[in-house]
Amino acid sequence: MAEQSIRPGEVTNLPERLTISKWQLVYAGWTLTLLAYIVVLNLWVQFNDKVVIDSFVLSIAVAVVLLVLLVIILGLEHRVKAWFAQREGTIYRVVGAASTLLILFLSKFVILEVIDIIFGEHVELGSFVDVLLLVLLLIVAQKAMVLVWDLLGERGSAANEGILSE
Repeated sequence: MAEQSIRPGEVTNLPERLTISKWQLVYAGWTLTLLAYIVVLNLWVQFNDKVVIDSFVLSIAVAVVLLVLLVIILGLEHRVKAWFAQREGTIYRVVGAASTLLILFLSKFVILEVIDIIFGEHVELGSFVDVLLLVLLLIVAQKAMVLVWDLLGERGSAANEGILSE
């Protein structure tokens, strides 16, 4: 059977199941996550007086930076957690849990500083608590996107395999 090119929006007369490449799925996952981040960030600006972003275009750039930072931070946290999980003994569990919490705590200061260095006075994300709540909202939004993806597909889909949640 010859390969058929299907464009977004052309959803009539399609088979129930389609095959997409890993990179198409990664692109879709990152795009959906970025769009969710843009929406959450702009709602956060709208409803939190401490958070200021000078323009919508800047909010898109901030969303990109936050996405990259969160991927790096969560990747580091998962690697540290996995390293300690491979070790035996109570001390490794305690130090592993403390290390994970320390990474998650200090990362909010890193986020504040990176945003300040890149955007200066044009972006203000508020206090530590504001950034903590923002990051939690961003993670919840991303998880909600994966949940919708899962509900639209079947169990055992690529979303369940972790491609969208990386």
